[in-house]
Amino acid sequence: MSIRFASLGSGSKGNSTVFDDGTTRLLIDLGFSLKDALMRLSKLNLLPEQIDGILVTHEHADHVHGVGAFARKFRTPVILTHGSYNEKQMGEVPFLKRFDCGEKFSVGTVNIQSVAVPHDAKEPCQYILDSRGLSLGVLTDLGHVTPHIEVLYRDCHALLLEFNHDKKMLESGPYSSKLKARVGGDYGHLSNNQAASLLRRLNLDRLKNLVVSHVSEKNNDLDLAESSALLELSDWMGNIIVAKQDFGFDWINLET
Repeated sequence: MSIRFASLGSGSKGNSTVFDDGTTRLLIDLGFSLKDALMRLSKLNLLPEQIDGILVTHEHADHVHGVGAFARKFRTPVILTHGSYNEKQMGEVPFLKRFDCGEKFSVGTVNIQSVAVPHDAKEPCQYILDSRGLSLGVLTDLGHVTPHIEVLYRDCHALLLEFNHDKKMLESGPYSSKLKARVGGDYGHLSNNQAASLLRRLNLDRLKNLVVSHVSEKNNDLDLAESSALLELSDWMGNIIVAKQDFGFDWINLET
């Protein structure tokens, strides 16, 4: 039994993850234009008609830019919290399912746990997807890790985890004081140190793949983010991957 997942891109300019259990294929967010999304899907040998639904984490443009256009063109269901739907931003979509953050539900053969996260959006959530006895946790766009989040993500087989910024680079970087406070605040994004701290508290015997995700191009460095993770994983036997903005990462397979 196996599942696989990949990324169309990860970072401040657009985000999207693909989950495929062989029967059901889902996108988590779609922060790219329709044209760009189709090109990125083709690199994974996927057709847009093969996508069974789009899970939205929150309404920020780098996560929803292409959702409405894709859903209308291919009649793809969109699944999101009540607070994340903005008709002005997304437009009408043919099939819309709204849920309360924290709710469990299924799409096809995939069981999904939505997880409330502290982020400066209307009703943001992240997801844990489970199928065929294997689980993928997606955890980005949060300002800090709560005890509830830690418990829910502890036993994932694979984890996409935000390593958004290095604190020193953010402090000395080009952002305004207001934006620095937002990014580094309790409802902003995880720093390298915050993400690395979470790794210490996970079940690393169960975790097989870690993806360093949502790395800022202006306030972080891919090598620095990866090294922050590696410092906590010196004895770990799993795989670590860094998701990139231009083309996230190719298919990763998980097997029972």
